[in-house]
Amino acid sequence: MLQPRTICATVVLLGATLVTAAAPAVAAPTTATAATAACPAVWGSGGKSATAATTASVKDVRTGRHDCYDRMVVDVPGAARADLGYAVRYVDRLYQDGSGRHIPVAGGAVLEVRVTAPAYDPETGAATYPARAGAALPGVDVTGYRTFRDARFAGSFEGETQLGLGVRGRLPFRVLQLDGRLVIDVAHTWNAAR
Repeated sequence: MLQPRTICATVVLLGATLVTAAAPAVAAPTTATAATAACPAVWGSGGKSATAATTASVKDVRTGRHDCYDRMVVDVPGAARADLGYAVRYVDRLYQDGSGRHIPVAGGAVLEVRVTAPAYDPETGAATYPARAGAALPGVDVTGYRTFRDARFAGSFEGETQLGLGVRGRLPFRVLQLDGRLVIDVAHTWNAAR
């Protein structure tokens, strides 16, 4: 039969073991909070737009990975910041302007990106960005990105270029107008962009 002192010592040791084992689980949220605090943003998932237009042409589209978001940049050299109009919004499906053709875009959600700049020379009609409607964006590979899943060219019609950006889900995003380029950042998580 166990002595009361042995039972008491066993209970104390068991209690100490449980507290020690639970300590790392308690510490984990503090680390997650610190990571979230490093990605402050006040974005949303609602559509964003700016009314403006330019005759400067789209020359390139590129993407990049950052700690808190994935980024798409539409290069429009010669366009002033105030002349870069856009409309960026989540859509259920991407449909090409003019034809109404469905452009499949992989991912849990699709961001339609419209830039009020042609992807062709307005005087000659010659393409300034070598993309084909429905095809992946030339030179863009989103393999290994946390948020981006696909990037498609829908077309350029009546001075407006239309792209489809496939993302993991309906995550918060922002749009920045800069001289010569339009920037679309999509956050990795909602927590990073409250």
